[in-house]
Amino acid sequence: MENNFDVIIIGGGPAGLTAGLYTSRDRLKSLAIDKGLFGGLIASTELVENFPGFPEGISGMELAQKMHEQALKYGLNTINASVIGLKNITETYKTVITEENEYQSKVIIIASGSERAKLNIPGEEQFTGKGVSYCATCDGAFFRDQTVAVVGGGNAAISEAIHLTHYASNVIVIHRRNELRATRVLQEKAFNNPKIRFLWDTVVESIEGHDFVKSVRVSNVRTGEKSTLEISGIFIATGLKPSTDFIKGSLPLDEAGHIITNDRMETEIPGIYAAGDVRRNSGMQAITAAGEGATAAIYAHRFLSL
Repeated sequence: MENNFDVIIIGGGPAGLTAGLYTSRDRLKSLAIDKGLFGGLIASTELVENFPGFPEGISGMELAQKMHEQALKYGLNTINASVIGLKNITETYKTVITEENEYQSKVIIIASGSERAKLNIPGEEQFTGKGVSYCATCDGAFFRDQTVAVVGGGNAAISEAIHLTHYASNVIVIHRRNELRATRVLQEKAFNNPKIRFLWDTVVESIEGHDFVKSVRVSNVRTGEKSTLEISGIFIATGLKPSTDFIKGSLPLDEAGHIITNDRMETEIPGIYAAGDVRRNSGMQAITAAGEGATAAIYAHRFLSL
């Protein structure tokens, strides 16, 4: 593959793939780079019910595949690689550095998305892959007829809990507040599922086991009461953090690490755009990410036409 492009897109989720679809249809030589599966976090969602055009819903994996196929159809180049930095960002040709190569382009669209936040508690790293998971769609089948816990109270956590009921005998949702932040539709599904029970006002302090997870130590944030839950697995879905480690020091970020842009998805560096979850004030939804990817691509094309 050549190393010079009109546009390089960092990230292959809905924002990146939509940007690549638009730039490729405009006959701009475009490359999308993603360190993992193209499609982003949406690919690990069992059922997407709020993406327009699919009244019965669509699996996240199928939606991701369709987006990827459509972008490829119009000529988007893609590679799997980890981006570790940028250089020459104020020059006409900017450089994207991966672990194995360097690529140049006149425009960079950063759509690197977000990743699951960690609890950073004892046992979490030790038992990752041994009962600690961040993806129920990926790992739920390993816990058939067992008791598992889900940590969190947002859409991701409740979706994970509902999905896990297809396999687990019991699902305990552990939430630090006394009410959920998930949408009403998801809440209704969870509350009406006999396999799901809720542990309110509670945080996980440590994850324990031997070769695999056996239990978690929890604490009630109101009373201070501590207890142990016997479980076989724990799924952590407490939020997302932007994937921007590779650009720290290169572009202005807000206090949470999101890229600061205007409504054209432009950063303060001409020719560098950001779209999707990685951007400050993004809607954090697949459909808003796709819209931001399209917006970034439209203004990138205008920038290159000047």
